[in-house]
Amino acid sequence: MSTAFEKSARTRWLALSPTYLIIGIFMMIPLCIMIGISFMEQNVYGGVHPNVSFAAYQQILFETDFDENLVFDPSYLVIIGRSLLLAGIATVVTVLVGFPVAYYIARQNERRRNLLIFLVTLPFWTNMLIRIFAWLLILGRGGVIDAPLRFLGVLDADGSLGLLYSPGAVVLGLTYTYLPLMVLPIYASLEKLDFRLVEAAADLYSNKWGAIRHVVIPLTGPGIAAGAILVFIPCMGDFITVDMLGGAKNLMLGTLVQFQFSTARNWPFGSAVAAILLIFVICNMLLYARFTRAERQRSGS
Repeated sequence: MSTAFEKSARTRWLALSPTYLIIGIFMMIPLCIMIGISFMEQNVYGGVHPNVSFAAYQQILFETDFDENLVFDPSYLVIIGRSLLLAGIATVVTVLVGFPVAYYIARQNERRRNLLIFLVTLPFWTNMLIRIFAWLLILGRGGVIDAPLRFLGVLDADGSLGLLYSPGAVVLGLTYTYLPLMVLPIYASLEKLDFRLVEAAADLYSNKWGAIRHVVIPLTGPGIAAGAILVFIPCMGDFITVDMLGGAKNLMLGTLVQFQFSTARNWPFGSAVAAILLIFVICNMLLYARFTRAERQRSGS
């Protein structure tokens, strides 16, 4: 019997070996290289010197003054805090918008449901750069929003609402970009939901909001949590949306990493910031795993 079990385990391992190989080559090795570079010395012309150094991580909290003394500098902590705040706000907004959309789609017949899911995923068929550039035309000075207000006399001829290059523009762009990643997991949970439970809640004199709050939301919790992670993680690392809609005043972790590799040529510091971003990703995945395990145990009990 043990021989059969060993043969089955070996067969399963061989079947999964291409997956392990792809993950190892295209994910684990680049991550190890990135972490290794973060502990090396910067080459002013780009690249690194293969000497062990903690200067990149030290730079996150301190800067060196003219006397070579370390002075606390909160600039990068502000960027990390801004990234967490804007990514968190964008995630909350996508939940508030995505849940009603997913709920509406789940209550439709199969033919209309497929059409609506197609429409939700349709923006992914268009280049992201083009979609963000469209928001420049909408939010920019003299754009789609400013022009009618000028025509109505609400704004002066040279006036503007100043919507572009602001935290609000960044949150709007992130919400628009990653909203489908929130709708689809929630819809997957709602599709499996037995809506007779909602009808039973109505029979027990619960109003619509009460049924959603006490029945629908708890049962679709894993889908909401999965959607929140799928939105929050790319929002933290996004640099195209932030760079085009936020400007230099709204720097986030993704744009900071991109700047270090493309302009500043400080590879160790860029890798150190990317490692911090990776820590946020791992923490989110651990929280999600803990949440799903607790939900599984609750449903099992």
